[in-house]
Amino acid sequence: MESNQKVALKRDCDAIQIPSGHVSKLPSGTEVAITQTLGGYTVAARGGLYRIAPHDADALGFEKPAAAAKAGGAGVADEKVFEQQVWEALKNCYDPEIPVNIVDLGLIYDMRTATASQGGRRVDVKMTLTARGCGMGPVIAADARQKLLALAGVADATVEVIWDPPWNPTMMSPEGKKRLGMG
Repeated sequence: MESNQKVALKRDCDAIQIPSGHVSKLPSGTEVAITQTLGGYTVAARGGLYRIAPHDADALGFEKPAAAAKAGGAGVADEKVFEQQVWEALKNCYDPEIPVNIVDLGLIYDMRTATASQGGRRVDVKMTLTARGCGMGPVIAADARQKLLALAGVADATVEVIWDPPWNPTMMSPEGKKRLGMG
């Protein structure tokens, strides 16, 4: 896709403001410039940056990705399969400034699943950022939470940003290092 491709939104859609992480509604007809297409769409619009989820690709005039339907409160029979789905969802989350997913960057410190009090599954994630001064924390955490809540059977999700231990490049996966030309 052409960098900074400009399109007008085909319909209203939710977008996560960068770097605050607040969800806004961008109205139909809004002119946006697409700046990144990893794990969703980063767009420049109305004097700011926003993340648009892959399931809203049609608002940009693109085909929606094929995805499993969200199951109401149904649990997942196989815990290992469910955990793999959670990790795959997290691998679709990117820092808007770095072309490597948050798992391969080594930003996920802990992921736990449990039965939610209202039924279904609960996912709790503890993650960090590459630097304390990184302003992308709220938007990355909101994007990760949104992707977790879209998983079949997930009734609740939390994503907490923590700082201990401090992140360093040795925490990256071999794939992440390769993508950044470090290995």
